[in-house]
Formats: sequence, C-alpha cells, structure tokens
Amino acid sequence: MILLLWMASVLWQKWLKRIAAISLSLGAVFAFQMPFREYPGVEYNDFPLPADYQQKTEWTFARLMYPALGSRNNGWARGHSIWTQDYPRADRHFLQAVRRLTRIDTRSVEQPVNLDDGDDVFNWPWLYAVQVGQWNLTDAQAAKLRDFILRGGFFMCDDFWGAQQWEAFDASMRRVFPDRPIVDLDNADPIFHAVYDLSDRYQVPGARYLSTGVTYKCENCPARWRGIYDDRGRVISAMTFDSDLGDSWEWADDPYYEEKFSALGIRIGVNYIVYAMTH
Repeated sequence: MILLLWMASVLWQKWLKRIAAISLSLGAVFAFQMPFREYPGVEYNDFPLPADYQQKTEWTFARLMYPALGSRNNGWARGHSIWTQDYPRADRHFLQAVRRLTRIDTRSVEQPVNLDDGDDVFNWPWLYAVQVGQWNLTDAQAAKLRDFILRGGFFMCDDFWGAQQWEAFDASMRRVFPDRPIVDLDNADPIFHAVYDLSDRYQVPGARYLSTGVTYKCENCPARWRGIYDDRGRVISAMTFDSDLGDSWEWADDPYYEEKFSALGIRIGVNYIVYAMTH
C-alpha cells in the first residue's frame, strides 16, 4: 500500500511538472504576441475605436508596416507613413463587412504588424499592405516575409499603379521570392470562387474618381489581378494592381462612392480571406 501511494505521488509530481511546462510555453507565446496598438495615420488620427478592440478572436486583419522609399531611420515605425494610407477607416469598415457576411470570428480592429518585431508576424496568418509601389523592404524584412508566407501565411497587397510603381514593388518582392514568378491569376482559379463568383471583375477606383470621373490613376492602366503560387498550385500572395480596394472599403458608407465598387472590393477581400483559410 505504501509503495502504491509513493508511486502515485511520483506520477502526480510528473504531471504537475508537465502542466507547469505547458502553461509556461503558452505564457511565452502570448508574451511575444504584440498587443493591439494604434498609430497616427496620414489621413486619420481620431477614428473611433470599437469596443471589442481587445477581444481574442480566431482571425485578425493584419496590416503590414514597412519603410518607404526615401524614408529615414525608423520614423515609419511610429506611423504617419504611407503604409497608413486609408488606415484605420478602411480596415474597420472592411472588418464590419467580414463580420456580417461570414461566420469568421474576428474583432472589429486591425493589427499593425512590423516585420522587425521578432517573430510577431507569425501570430497573424493573413497580412495586407497598401501603396506597395512605394515600399522598400530591407533584406531582413524580405527574408522574414518570405518565411511568413512559406510557413502558410497569406500576403495581399493593394493600391499601386503604373509601370513605375510596379517596378518599385517588384524590386522588394524579388528579394522576397527571387525564384517565384508573379503571374496573372486565371478567372478559373479557386481564389475567385471561394465564396463569391468573381469572374466578372472590373477596376476598383480610388475616391479621387468622384472629382475626376475616371477610375484609373494613370493612362493605359487596366486592372490586373496577379499573384504568386507555391509548389502545390496554391496562391500564397495576391496583388490587386491598378485598383484601390482600400478606398472601396474606406468609402463604403459614402453615398457618392458607387456601391458597385465597394461591393466588388469587399467580395474580393472576403474571397481572399476564406481562400487563405481553406487552401
């Protein structure tokens, strides 16, 4: 009997040590996950903060922070930089649509993500960047983004126009994936049919079209839907080139911004999210 009690005591101590180790590991994971944070934007500094901004959810809209061409030191990491275009209004409008149109459990606020913050990017499996025709990733940031995507993350970029901005975008993207070409996505690709059938796509303009009357920002700039595939044929990065989905989200509540543009912009975003989660 004494032997059995002793054996039970030893086993119980081993289980306590295992539980403590697991708790410590989980604590470490959450300790290295950056909390919600806000930065001053180039357009907004006082957009309302939703009540659920600290809610723990299964999915979060993550916005990439990055250094821009010509930026000095790390001033871009404090906000008020081109990566904050449309932020946070576009993100929060789009998240309201995601909450209404899907069953994805998500909070109503975005998560700014800095690739220089250790391994934090790996906590946010879907990453969005705007105005990438003006970004300038460091070699370390390019390597981190490549690692993020190859581990299963999905990268979407938006609102860059014309040959000059494409070249600036491509200069950094070639360092992310020097061995993977950027191609035009076929209409039959599942990414355009994950939730909505989006075979009939058209250029999504920025809000400037309200005054100019045209949907493009440069001559001979038709909308292009491009991406990068992995070895299994899965889209791992998607580019909405010569369109401005961010503005279609940002101005979705403006009666002067046509509903058809916001409808398509939101549906593309939803499709990309669900595709990333299911493929």
